[in-house]
Amino acid sequence: MSATADVAIVGGGPAGLSAAIYLARYNREVLVFDTGHGRSTHHQVNHNYLGFPDGIPTVELRRLGSEQLARYPNARVAHHLITAVEGDAERGFTLRSQGHSWQARTVVLATGVLDHFPHFPHWESYVGRSMFWCITCDGYENRGRSILVVGHTDAAAGEAMQLHSLTDRVRLLTNSHSDEISDTFRARLEAAGIPVVHDRIAEPEGKDGLFTAIHTRGGLRLELDALFSIQGATPETVLARQLGVDLAASGYVAVDTEQKTSVPGVYAAGDLTALHSHQVTAAVHEGAQAASAANYFLYPPELKAD
Repeated sequence: MSATADVAIVGGGPAGLSAAIYLARYNREVLVFDTGHGRSTHHQVNHNYLGFPDGIPTVELRRLGSEQLARYPNARVAHHLITAVEGDAERGFTLRSQGHSWQARTVVLATGVLDHFPHFPHWESYVGRSMFWCITCDGYENRGRSILVVGHTDAAAGEAMQLHSLTDRVRLLTNSHSDEISDTFRARLEAAGIPVVHDRIAEPEGKDGLFTAIHTRGGLRLELDALFSIQGATPETVLARQLGVDLAASGYVAVDTEQKTSVPGVYAAGDLTALHSHQVTAAVHEGAQAASAANYFLYPPELKAD
């Protein structure tokens, strides 16, 4: 595998794959770094993506994207974790993993976020099957069902109120030592008939990733059909910060409408770029935007109209 590329893309989810396909079709030498982790490796089915009437599992969408990318000989995938990146657009960028390094003229960061799901025995098997994080993605399929919202902040309380428009069987479990729900939201929850349980998860009751109940450390057994985790997520900005990229006040990478960061030659796409609107559709769009901007950046001056 060549250690040089026109564009290095860090992240092999929908944003990274979209960017890679666009750049490959621009006839650029593309190198994608994919560790096989992230939201698109969970079990959920995406029902919001245009063209899939029955929905499509995100793992299948990712597989199809990888298969599509493999048709371009100028695009390569490296299953390495990039731990360091340095350089600039004039000298080029160096990306490093354990024992390896690569050179690229530009960089697209599609590193996503780290979700803070509740941790209990075999919690990973529930993600995307009966444990969710997004009402936009999975709220509709859970209308009329018994839902447990997990979180100790006003954001969790707000999500519980929003889910109440889909079902009248909603409860909130703080799953924390602290309870930071404001008096305003507590009053709203009470008016809506949504109980607040200040306790922590001990273990699940269920099979094949489908909940039947949650047992709390305080000895309660809470029956449920679905759990919505509203415990937040942390953007994966280590590489962005190494490059000196500006971050928004939210901690996410600041980009313009073309996915340009504050550092010339560095772009960001997907969940990494915004606190809200973490959607596959948005990630694919941003990957395409970043790719087109990077491609234009790489043209020599005589090919540019500006």
